[in-house]
Amino acid sequence: MDEKLNLETSSLYNEDLAPVPQQKRTWGTWNFASLWISMSMCIPTYMLASSLIEGGMNWWQSVLTIFLGNLIVLIPMILNGHAGTKYGIPFPVLARASFGTSGANIPALLRAIVACGWFGIQAWIGGVSLYQILRVWIPSLPEPLITGFFPPFPEMLCFVIFLLLNMVVVYFGVESIRKLLVFKAIFLPAAAFALLFWAIYSTKGLGEILNQPSKFQSSPEFWKFFFPALTGMVGFWATLSLNIPDFTRYAKSQNEQIKGQMIGLPPSMAVFSFIGVVVTSATTIITDMLNRK
Repeated sequence: MDEKLNLETSSLYNEDLAPVPQQKRTWGTWNFASLWISMSMCIPTYMLASSLIEGGMNWWQSVLTIFLGNLIVLIPMILNGHAGTKYGIPFPVLARASFGTSGANIPALLRAIVACGWFGIQAWIGGVSLYQILRVWIPSLPEPLITGFFPPFPEMLCFVIFLLLNMVVVYFGVESIRKLLVFKAIFLPAAAFALLFWAIYSTKGLGEILNQPSKFQSSPEFWKFFFPALTGMVGFWATLSLNIPDFTRYAKSQNEQIKGQMIGLPPSMAVFSFIGVVVTSATTIITDMLNRK
């Protein structure tokens, strides 16, 4: 009892950093798969394959590059996640083994800054999406501003609303996040495949969409682009591979977190990137057809 009291009064201890007891570890295979399905299905993922196609790849080269990149980053994801599950500790505590109790504050803060930036990007994209939906109902609203430091009030308001919606979920803790991830893992794939069906139906098949050839004239030219592109795909989730113990400390077992991440990460990124290619290409084809009429 005295040892526990001394621990809880230590400057190195707080409720968020404390090891998660076994009875509070509620995340199973499906929860980790849901985590990656819901995080993979975002606008930046949607744009990944299209950016590689713009760089010269055809559709299957770009999707395969994304799949390989996520297969590579899955290795440190599982290895770092192992410590979280074994000891029930988050990334800032795990970092103490390498940097010491004081030095660990530096990588923890650096990771937090990157996370804030990523959250800001996602929240801004979400806010712009809300604004675009609003423009459907109020056509007089101007196009979203993509340059400048201070956006117009309606865009900023949509950004703040979207950010606050996220903060409500965060406020209610990890269990609310877990439940939201399960909902997203059902809703987002359904919406994505609905878009895929629309794209195929509207363009009368995948032929015209997938027949675009690679722009590379030789193998050396392809490999020169491939390796930097693969590095970029690995870097997409590299920061999260560091702080994955923040999630895996809630895992019921090592088997659950490993299977969940294997099921959720590489396949979700590849599938949603493919949907992004098809839907974006279909939109271009449909726009050209309408302009010709």
